[in-house]
Amino acid sequence: QVQVVESGGGLVQAGGSLRLSCTASGNIFTRNVMGWYRQAPGKQRELVGSITGTGSINYADSVKGRFTISLDNAKNTVYLQMNSLKPEDTAIYYCNAVVRTTGREVNLLGQGTQVTVSS
Repeated sequence: QVQVVESGGGLVQAGGSLRLSCTASGNIFTRNVMGWYRQAPGKQRELVGSITGTGSINYADSVKGRFTISLDNAKNTVYLQMNSLKPEDTAIYYCNAVVRTTGREVNLLGQGTQVTVSS
């Protein structure tokens, strides 16, 4: 059984910072991609950022220069450091991991964590 568990999130004022963490656990052979999506009320889920197993990083234009994604290989944990937060960053943030387990590739999505940025 493989899964991802998120932590972090909460309420912060505009200009503040938060850090999200997500740990993948279970019988994982390789991590192909780990990253974060978000969904604001009334909007579609969008990619925030991702990091591949080879270290290639991708960010949404709206967060470039403010958010930083990093990976702790030993802990199978991906972090999202969010700085200079804006009210429009308010959303539920979901961890995503594409991992290889016994005999197959699995696309995992966490339960989501709320980030609220007040103006």
